[in-house]
Amino acid sequence: MPWEKSFNEQEVLDNATQVFWQKGYESTSIADLLDRTGLNRGSLYNAYGGKQALFIKTLLNYDQTRLEMLAALEALDEPVKAITKFFDDVVSSTLADTEHKGCFLFNTALQIHAHDRQVNEIVTNGINQIEAFFRRSIEVGQARGDIRKELDPAETAKTLIALTVAIRVLGRGVFNKSALQTIANQAKKIIL
Repeated sequence: MPWEKSFNEQEVLDNATQVFWQKGYESTSIADLLDRTGLNRGSLYNAYGGKQALFIKTLLNYDQTRLEMLAALEALDEPVKAITKFFDDVVSSTLADTEHKGCFLFNTALQIHAHDRQVNEIVTNGINQIEAFFRRSIEVGQARGDIRKELDPAETAKTLIALTVAIRVLGRGVFNKSALQTIANQAKKIIL
């Protein structure tokens, strides 16, 4: 008789994501994952193949959520508003994170080893997606006259990525709302 899932996969991915996010890949044990997801060892291995495969699934799930968020921002069809809202949301989510976990994507970028090709590709792709959102928004804003024409969209997008990383990393420490919002406000100052 074939093995049949008896759990909510999205719930398992969400719970596993929280464990990896809090502890990092290396510090997360199978016991941690079993405890948080409610799976037994056999179910985890049958459904996901193990810790590494589950980690990759959590990254891909997080990636999908990020893509949906970026699409919603682009759907505003107002590039300056989209970029500003992106940074306001980053500050809000950073401040709402009472555990000071930072960003799952950026944390993973800092923790992965270069030899882990698949994870490296997922993380690089995730950062590239955010950068592409910034670049497209800048290009559209320039075409409409809302964003300074002299800006190089690719270079400016990289600068906005750096500001995003700064907020997420500094937010893990003692930086307060005012300090994080000051960093976020620089994004608007750069493009206007």
